[in-house]
Amino acid sequence: MPPYRYTAALAGEIEARWQDRWEAEETFATPNPTGPLAPPDDPDGSTLDPAEKFYLMDMFPYPSGAGLHVGHPLGFIGTDVLGRFLRMSGRTVLHTMGFDAFGLPAEQYAVQTGTHPRTTTEANIERYRAQIRRLGLAHDKRRSVATTDVEFYRWTQWIFLQIHGSWFDEAQGRARPIAELEAEFASGARPLPSHLVEQGRAWSALSRPEQDRVLDGFRLAYLAEAPVNWCPALGTVLSNEEVTADGRSERGNFPVFRRRLRQWMMRITAYADRLADDLDGVDWPESVKAMQRNWIGRSQGAQVRFRVVGSDRDVEVFTTRPDTLFGATYMVVAPEHPIVDAIAPAAWPSPNTGEELDGRWTGGHETPAEAIAAYRRVVASRSDLERQEAREKTGVFTGAWAVNPVDGRPLPVFVADYVLMGYGTGAIMAVPGQDQRDWDFATVFGLPIRRTVQPPEGFDGEAYTGAGPAINSSNDSVSLDGLPIDEAKATIIDWLSARGDGEAVVQYKLRDWLFSRQRYWGEPFPVAYAADGETDGGPSIPRALPDSDLPVVLPDVDEYSPKTFAPDDRDSAPESPLARATEWVSFAEDLPSDPERGWAQYVRETNTMPQWAGSCWYHLRYLDPFNSERFCDPEVERFWLGPRPDRFGPGDPGGVDLYVGGVEHAVLHLLYARFWQKVLFDLGYVSASEPFRRLFNQGYIQAWAYTDHRGVYVPAEEVVEDVDGSGFTWNGQPVSREYGKMGKSLRNVVTPDEMCATYGADTFRLYEMSTGPMEASRPWSTRDVVGSQRFLQRVWRLLVDEQDGSLRVDEAGEPSTDTLRLLHRVIDGVRTDFPAMHYNTAAAKLIELANHLTKTYPEGGLPRSVAEPLVLMLSPLCPHLAEELWSKLGHPRSLAYEPFPVPDEALLVEETVEYPIQVNGKVRSRITVPASATEDEVRAAALADPKVVELLGGAEPRKVIVVPGRLVNIVK
Repeated sequence: MPPYRYTAALAGEIEARWQDRWEAEETFATPNPTGPLAPPDDPDGSTLDPAEKFYLMDMFPYPSGAGLHVGHPLGFIGTDVLGRFLRMSGRTVLHTMGFDAFGLPAEQYAVQTGTHPRTTTEANIERYRAQIRRLGLAHDKRRSVATTDVEFYRWTQWIFLQIHGSWFDEAQGRARPIAELEAEFASGARPLPSHLVEQGRAWSALSRPEQDRVLDGFRLAYLAEAPVNWCPALGTVLSNEEVTADGRSERGNFPVFRRRLRQWMMRITAYADRLADDLDGVDWPESVKAMQRNWIGRSQGAQVRFRVVGSDRDVEVFTTRPDTLFGATYMVVAPEHPIVDAIAPAAWPSPNTGEELDGRWTGGHETPAEAIAAYRRVVASRSDLERQEAREKTGVFTGAWAVNPVDGRPLPVFVADYVLMGYGTGAIMAVPGQDQRDWDFATVFGLPIRRTVQPPEGFDGEAYTGAGPAINSSNDSVSLDGLPIDEAKATIIDWLSARGDGEAVVQYKLRDWLFSRQRYWGEPFPVAYAADGETDGGPSIPRALPDSDLPVVLPDVDEYSPKTFAPDDRDSAPESPLARATEWVSFAEDLPSDPERGWAQYVRETNTMPQWAGSCWYHLRYLDPFNSERFCDPEVERFWLGPRPDRFGPGDPGGVDLYVGGVEHAVLHLLYARFWQKVLFDLGYVSASEPFRRLFNQGYIQAWAYTDHRGVYVPAEEVVEDVDGSGFTWNGQPVSREYGKMGKSLRNVVTPDEMCATYGADTFRLYEMSTGPMEASRPWSTRDVVGSQRFLQRVWRLLVDEQDGSLRVDEAGEPSTDTLRLLHRVIDGVRTDFPAMHYNTAAAKLIELANHLTKTYPEGGLPRSVAEPLVLMLSPLCPHLAEELWSKLGHPRSLAYEPFPVPDEALLVEETVEYPIQVNGKVRSRITVPASATEDEVRAAALADPKVVELLGGAEPRKVIVVPGRLVNIVK
C-alpha cells in the first residue's frame, strides 16, 4: 500500500493533530462584546457587528453511560457544517455544547452501586466530550456547561427565586414582582381576595402568616396539593412522561398510582395565551407549533353551575358546547374531585320514580361512601391515557342529584374515570346524544339519551357530533330550536349570564407545571420553612433564601435511594433521600423576608427540582459562563439574543438564531423554556421574549433490528445473512428482521467510535450528511460508508502524491473553460446548499466536481486556482482533511476563517444551450445552439437537423413549437 494513501490510519493521525491544534490555538473561541470573553485587543467589543453574529445551538444531550451512537451526531454534525460555512462567510458564530446532567438514570445507578451520581455523571460527560472532540466539532469549549455544575445550578436556583417572587398581573398581561402586589394590597389600590372582603378584613389587620398565604396564592411558583403519579417501588413521584400507557413506571415497570400530595408548582397556565399567540412570531416547523397549541388546548365555552339538590354546593362544569345543555341527562365528576365527598349523602336516595335504585349505579355497595371508595381504589392505578381511551365505561353513582339550570330536571351525579381533574373543572354535563363516550356510558348504566342537534337525513349512527340546527332545546324564556351551533351557543350563554347560572370563559388543557421530585440528584430548592411551624396553626410557609445563601449545595448522603415500599402500597407517602441529611436539613438563619423573627431555626425543602429546570435557561448561560455577578450580562444577552426588527421585521421576538434537535422535545422542553424566558423578559432580565427564534428538527438514523423466536432483540452486529440472501441467523438460529430507530432497546447500535476507527471522522461526517436531507430520517448502512471514503481518497490523490506525500498541484496551470464553468457552478450551488442545510446535495456537487477533475488530470497537475476552492468548499463537511490539504498548499494558518469561494457570475452563464427535439411527442434528436439564439434561429436549426430532415421526408411540418431554453416540438 502506498505510504501516503488516505486510509483510516492516516485520517486518524491527521484528525488528532488538527483537533489538538484547534484546541491549543482556541480556533473556535468566540468573542463577547464585553466581559471576560471580550477580545483582549477590543475590550468594548466595538469591532463586533450584531448584524453579523449567529448563535447556533444543539439540544442539550443527556450524558448516559452508553455514550453516543451514530444517530446522535446527525444534528451535531449538521450544525457544525453550517457554523463552519458561516464563519467562512464572515459571520461571528457562537456554537458550543453542554450537558443536561441531572436525572433519574444516574441516581438509579447510585442506588444500585453506591457510586455518587456526580462521579458517574462527570465520567459520562468526559466520555461524551471525547467522542464529540473526535468528530471535529467546532465548539467554543470555554462556554460548555453542565446543569450539575454548582455555579450553574446556583443560577437555576436564583431564577427559581425570581419566579417565586413574582405574580402574573392579568390586567397588564405580564409578571411583576410580588412586592408590588403586596404594596397594592396595603394601599388599597387592589382589592383583597373575595373571601377576605366578605369577612370585612383589611390587609393591615391580617397577621404576617395570613398575608403570606394570600401572596402565595398569586405567586408563579407555589406549593399546592396536587394529583401526582406516585410510584412506591421507586419511592418517588414521576412526571407524566415517565409513566407508560399501561400506568406503570417507564424505569422498572412498577405500578404507578394517582395521589394528592403537597408539591411545588409553576403557574405556567398564566402564560397560556402568550405561549399560544407568540408562536406566530417564531420560525418553527408548523407541525411543532400545532403540537404546542394542542398541548395548551385553548378553547372557548361556558362555565355552567348545577345546583346540588339538598345542598348549598354547585357542581361547576366547563363546556365548549353550551348549546347542548337541554340534552344533558346525567353528570360525571372525576374520582379525585374534592366535591365528591362533600355532596355524597350518607345513604342511597330513592329514585324519583319510587322504584328500587338501579344496581348498576351502586356497584352493589351498601352506601355511596363505600361505592366511591371502592371505585377510587380500582381506578387509582390507571394512567390518564388509559382512563380516556378505555373502551369499557365504568363508574358509580355518588347518590347526589344536580339541577339542570335550563329546564330544572334533576340529573344523577356519577364518578367515572373517563373524566380527569386535569382538564376543565374536573366535572362534565353528559350529553350522550352528542358525545360518543357519554353515549357509551349512558348505554352501560341505562341512562336516557336526548338529541339536541338534528342529524342529517339518513344518519343511523349513535352520538351525532356534527353540525346542524338545534332541536329539543327550549323552555318558557329561551328557545334554541332551529339555530345553528354558534348562534345557539351565544344565545344560551347570554341567558345563563343574565340568570347568574353561567358565563362565557376561555379554558385550557394546559395544567400548572408539577415541579417537585422526591429524588437526590437534582437542584435543591432555595427555600426554607420555620421549624416550629406558624403561630396561626396553618402549615409552615416557604421562605425564599437570600441571594447570599446561594448556591444551596447538595449534601453528601449515605444512601441515594428514596424510601421504597411494597410496589402496590398505594397509600404510602414519598420521602426524599435529602430528608435523611438531618444536619443539612436543619439550620439557623436570619431571613430578610422575616426580620421580625430574627435568628430562628429552619428546615430546608427536601424535594429537588425536575430535570427540566436546567434546560429551561442553558442557552443564556452559554453566553456568559464565567459571570459570578449575574446569570448573564444584559449587554451580552442583547448582542446574541436581542430582537432584530431591521432584519426579521417589527414583531421579531429575538432568541437563538437556530436551534436544532429532535421532534420528541416539541412540547415540554420547548414550552417550559419559553415560559421561563417570558418571566425573565417580563422582569427585565432579558431582551428576547422567546428563547429560540428558529427551530429545526433533524431526522433520525434508522437501522435494521432482529428478534429471535421469543420476540427478544438480539445484537444486530452478530446477525449473519444467509449465503443465498433468503434470511438471517444469530448463533445459528433464524431471526426476524425489522426496521426502527437506532437505540439500545433494539440492540442495533453502531457507535461513532467504530466508524472513526474504521474509516476516519471525516468519512463518517460526510456519510451522515450525504444520506439524505437533514430533516428526513434515513437508513444506516455501514457497508455504504466506503463510498464516502473513496470520494475523499480521490480528493486526496488530486492534490497529494501517495508515494512521497508531495503536492501534485500546478502552480501556474490554467484550467480549461469546461473545468472553470463546472467549478463555478459548484461554488454557486454549495453556497446555496450549505445555509439551507441541504448537505446531501452539496456533497453530490462536490463529488461531481472531483470526478471531473480526476478524469481531466489523471497524472496530476491540478491547477492551484481549482485546488484551493475545492479544499475550501470541502472544509465544512470534512474539516480535518481540508485543513491538512490547505496546509500542504502552503498556508500556515487554519482555513476556519478563510473566505468561502464566490462564483464568477460570467462563468455561470451558459454559452450554448442543448435543445431536445420532439417529433410527434417523442424525442428524436438534439441540437446545440448559442445561448443567445432567437426562436427563429432555434427553429431553423431544428428543421435542418439531419434526423429531423429524414423523419419529415421533405414534407412541411404542421406546427413547430419552440420552448425557449427547453425543447423544440415538431408536429408532422
